[in-house]
Amino acid sequence: MRAHYREVGLAESDLDQDPIEQFGRWFGQAAESGLHEANAMVLSTADDQGRPSSRTVLLKQYGGDGFVFFTNYGSRKGRELAANPYVSLLFPWHAVARQVIVEGRAERVGRAETTAYFRTRPHGSQLGCWASEQSSTVASRQQLDELYAELAARYPEGEDVPVPPQWGGVRVVPHAVEFWQGRENRLHDRLRYRRTADGWHVERLCP
Repeated sequence: MRAHYREVGLAESDLDQDPIEQFGRWFGQAAESGLHEANAMVLSTADDQGRPSSRTVLLKQYGGDGFVFFTNYGSRKGRELAANPYVSLLFPWHAVARQVIVEGRAERVGRAETTAYFRTRPHGSQLGCWASEQSSTVASRQQLDELYAELAARYPEGEDVPVPPQWGGVRVVPHAVEFWQGRENRLHDRLRYRRTADGWHVERLCP
């Protein structure tokens, strides 16, 4: 299997001075292209012994202070973030021959920010946060469904669901952001922003 990429590339002159602004530009273009869940990103973490793990999560907010997703803090990724806050995010926009890689340090967002986001989730998703002890073992699907049904009876549609104390937001504060554009003959363009004491510095990487 081999894909052929396009001639049009990514030049330093194409970039915004700020990687978050550049990300917003590409993110908008990916969404407008019809790409399914352009906000899906692969989060890679490592435990205190350096053993990595990866999974797909959804970007829910981004801005000058970083990239935000929400999770159960007791999950595998939550535990690994507590032990080692350095992470990588990968946006695999293969349909438009682009990738964005973010490297940075993860930190929890405040409870007010978590609560504000939680209130925007559909009722069923709010209940799901309580029903699932993410990454822990469960005896059967039936047990999970029964727990959800109990919660649905306790908190019917239209009634406020409290925010689970073990659930909340994580912000990845970037120290490097790479923009990858597929090119012909595997001579892809890779431009990386690195945070320095003087601001962001852009460097070109060999493909």
